[in-house]
Amino acid sequence: MSAHRNAPPRNAAAVPAATPAAVPAHVAIIMDGNGRWAQQRGLPRLEGHRRGSRTVRAITTAAFELGVRYLTLYAFSAENWNRPRDEVGGLMRLLEIFLRRELATLRKNQIRLLTIGRSDALPAPVRRQLAATIAATAAHTRGTLVLALNYGSRDEIADAANAYAAAVAAGREPPGGCTWETFARYLHTAAIPDPDLVIRTSGESRVSNFLLMQSAYAEFIFTPVLWPDFTKENLAAALETYARRERRFGLTSEQMKEKLEIRN
Repeated sequence: MSAHRNAPPRNAAAVPAATPAAVPAHVAIIMDGNGRWAQQRGLPRLEGHRRGSRTVRAITTAAFELGVRYLTLYAFSAENWNRPRDEVGGLMRLLEIFLRRELATLRKNQIRLLTIGRSDALPAPVRRQLAATIAATAAHTRGTLVLALNYGSRDEIADAANAYAAAVAAGREPPGGCTWETFARYLHTAAIPDPDLVIRTSGESRVSNFLLMQSAYAEFIFTPVLWPDFTKENLAAALETYARRERRFGLTSEQMKEKLEIRN
């Protein structure tokens, strides 16, 4: 995986010949910086999360307008339960409100909602609203918004390993026949393609237990912009940077060019 910390180029004309697609089908975002945004302005941390929820709305709309098909947002990690109780409670209330308010927008834009993570541990009101929103948008086909809630990649891998082992014991899978394609069917993301591009805001340069297996060949962009300040223009610039990169998946540039020529 590659990382980029500089300002993305604005001229998207010179896309490398080996770039398989100009727009990533699946963008995943680690939304970071809400608390620092609030602290810089002398505001409570929860106000940063409120402003961040507005950014979620704006970026969700922008992503699908720009041609993205899947957008995964790291909304609440398994480790976030360790934050102060008041902050966690406030985050859960904001999540419930967001799900209720955004249902009309998801319907209008024909966006399907999915979730990954151990959502059964979320508060009951959040679980109910989450289930209702997922059901109400299940038939939408324009794009898919995935919320990672109580999500941790290591937990996901452990869950998948347990489920796969149970399948082998029950005779549904052959012993000793595990491949990545087989194992991936037991991940939380089984119905979702791997991310092409992972963006992290706020200047941090780590993946924080997010889609560790699925992002093996993703492109990474780390931006110093705090999440509440992240705009459609920032997203478009990240997509331009992605379009300039050559994704080789272990092959040489020449091999990728040959594959593209055959495909075209």
